[in-house]
Amino acid sequence: MNSAVKNLNFRTVFDAAADAMLLTENTGHIVLANPTAQQLLGYSADEMKGLAIEMLIAPRYRKQYRYYQRLFLNRPVKRSMSVGNELIALNRDGKEILLDISLSPIKTGQQLFILILFTIANRRLDTEDALRSSEERLRLAKQAAGLGIFDYDFKRNIIYWDRQMRKLWGKHSEKTVSYEEFVAAIHPEDREARQAAIDKAMDPNSNGEFKAQYRIINPINGVERWISARGRVYFEAGYPHRLIGVTRDVTEQRNIQKKLQVHRNETENILKQQVAARTASAIAHELNQPLAAISAYSEVVLHALQNDSFSADNLKRALEGCVAQAQRVGRSLHELLAFLQKGELMTERSNLTDVIHGALSIVYNDGYGRFHPILHLQQNLPAVQCNRTQIQKVLVNLFRNAIEAMRNIDFPILTITTTVQTVNDEDVAVVIVQDNGPGFDQVVAKRIFEPFFTTKPSGIGMGLSISRALIEDNGGQLWVDSDAKTGAKFHFTLPFGP
Repeated sequence: MNSAVKNLNFRTVFDAAADAMLLTENTGHIVLANPTAQQLLGYSADEMKGLAIEMLIAPRYRKQYRYYQRLFLNRPVKRSMSVGNELIALNRDGKEILLDISLSPIKTGQQLFILILFTIANRRLDTEDALRSSEERLRLAKQAAGLGIFDYDFKRNIIYWDRQMRKLWGKHSEKTVSYEEFVAAIHPEDREARQAAIDKAMDPNSNGEFKAQYRIINPINGVERWISARGRVYFEAGYPHRLIGVTRDVTEQRNIQKKLQVHRNETENILKQQVAARTASAIAHELNQPLAAISAYSEVVLHALQNDSFSADNLKRALEGCVAQAQRVGRSLHELLAFLQKGELMTERSNLTDVIHGALSIVYNDGYGRFHPILHLQQNLPAVQCNRTQIQKVLVNLFRNAIEAMRNIDFPILTITTTVQTVNDEDVAVVIVQDNGPGFDQVVAKRIFEPFFTTKPSGIGMGLSISRALIEDNGGQLWVDSDAKTGAKFHFTLPFGP
């Protein structure tokens, strides 16, 4: 043993202690008081020596002190003086101090000394009060926001949850629940997407963030509610340990969004009908006269041929008139399209992955979220040069068309797969959007980009035509794979930026 340690004595340790300490005889008179106790109580060492410790205790607590002192002397073992560990002492100025006190026996031969250690309890009580206040504020905040708290223990496969979550799930007493029982209340159509969000958060290469919205069905009353959940996965030694998060009932917000979407769809349909009517009117106005002229020339030719009264010059003039009017029709259409699409195209370097995620977000927010998106996005893809808004509109149109097509089939999981890749020796990115719907036959595939051609009862047949025009304006091409084995499969290209 180190010689310096051997030379340490009781008085050295006693005086160096950070806690206030008194050494008394079994009669209760003070023998020693360390500097911390002197400072706390306001007495010098000489003033405290020989002082009955009972005189330092508030009068209303002295009887309690004497009781515990007798218990201690009958069985002198280390103990706290009271159940609450608290007594009120008086300093030299008569100010009361709430103290936690403990007693330890020290025997030297036949003499029994008592080592009294005490700390100010006010600090602990202040901390406890602050904690209670913090917990109360958290409780009020949770109540105001309607938040529920959960803790999913992966290893034990159980979930700890609070009263708010138990209320939503129809469980009023159990503070824990098995994961299988927890998932049983989730709507079957939403389980896969929610589990995919958890699996992503459990990936050690991710940031552990969990975010999902899903429906639950209360087993007691059958009420269906929408739940928004957010949380974070915590890892131990690189492995997911637990998921802690909060949930919020967003049913009312979802219903409001649904009503707003219905109104917006109605407005969009009215606008589309007006646009279609005005466009059709403009086209009819531009085409009516030349088509009438073509019809008249054609009738002249037919009449001449039927009566064998034609001459080469007359036929030539009539056919030349048909050609001239047909060319007039072509020019009118080009001029009309140029007018509808007028304006200088502004392009910029854009991250195609961000554009795709933005389009998916728009589709979800518009109430088209009943599908499972699968993304195969090439890593480190260079930026493309495009008008970001226009390309996003094209993607939104392709996603919406896919969802509407899949609504008419009885598939358990509706998926849209979006793939981004590059082509060897070509400075372009290729985007492929494919659904698992019914797809097209060869006849429809050939006409799918024709203006006013549609397979939807309420469609006006301009979406894909406009989408192709927008892609071409951005330096790319849009086409449909007529040989796709599953669903509809659209491709479009965009040039990489400089």
